[in-house]
Amino acid sequence: MEYSAVFFGLISAVTWGAGDFSGGMAVKRTNPYGVVISAHVMSLFMMVALALVFGEQIPPLSDWLWGAAAGLCGGVGLALLYRALAMGQMSVAAPVSALVAASLPVLISAFSDGLPRWITLVGFVLALTAVWLISGGVGIELRLDHLYLPIVAGLTFGAFFVFLHYGSSTSIFWTLAATRVASITGLLGYSIIARERWFPTSDSWGFIAMSSVLDAAGNAFYAISARMGRMDVAAVLGSLYPGSTVLLAWFILKERISPLQMIGISVALVAIVLITV
Repeated sequence: MEYSAVFFGLISAVTWGAGDFSGGMAVKRTNPYGVVISAHVMSLFMMVALALVFGEQIPPLSDWLWGAAAGLCGGVGLALLYRALAMGQMSVAAPVSALVAASLPVLISAFSDGLPRWITLVGFVLALTAVWLISGGVGIELRLDHLYLPIVAGLTFGAFFVFLHYGSSTSIFWTLAATRVASITGLLGYSIIARERWFPTSDSWGFIAMSSVLDAAGNAFYAISARMGRMDVAAVLGSLYPGSTVLLAWFILKERISPLQMIGISVALVAIVLITV
């Protein structure tokens, strides 16, 4: 197993989870569309600047298209997830969307790269179980009307994983810039057509900025991990992001971590070891 790929996959989970925490704090103050659009505008400038600083090669048209497809999926997924969270479905939305998102790259990678070693597969199962436990998914009432948004969000996130992987073979930052252009255009267009308010309130900009930086960093780390190793490994490790969110909520907001969540964190550590060996 490529240890660098595992490292960057784990870092993507940490930064994505912190980004979701910041985004969740912002959504408490303003609408979800404003959070996603504004955060993506900020990160667009960051990605272009980093691409120029590192002198990345301009990717071919196919990579731009893959990046644009990833951006549309990622933007829609975030908006759907934030809407589900705002509707009080956090205990369902977080684990279901993360599980679906990780499962899609695993299936596609199995067809394109073959099945990984059995011990890695066991690690996958434990990692997905850990996501469910950490997100508080035990004992919740699963209703169809509660599952619709999380499942669709998870499918779009899974497609984001796949499209970003295929689009980052030549460059990373230029492809991430393409994702932002597509997500901003799509979400802003929808907000205007649907007459949704999207401009954020003044007290939400600090959290939006943090969300922007952390989410963009998580995307970059995931792309690096998938390039160095297998896409399914990067996606499954990245799907552990709820652990970071829960720990930040415990440390900053003093939210209580339940015994099941502690078990989930322990299971996640075991899964990481199995995926790494």
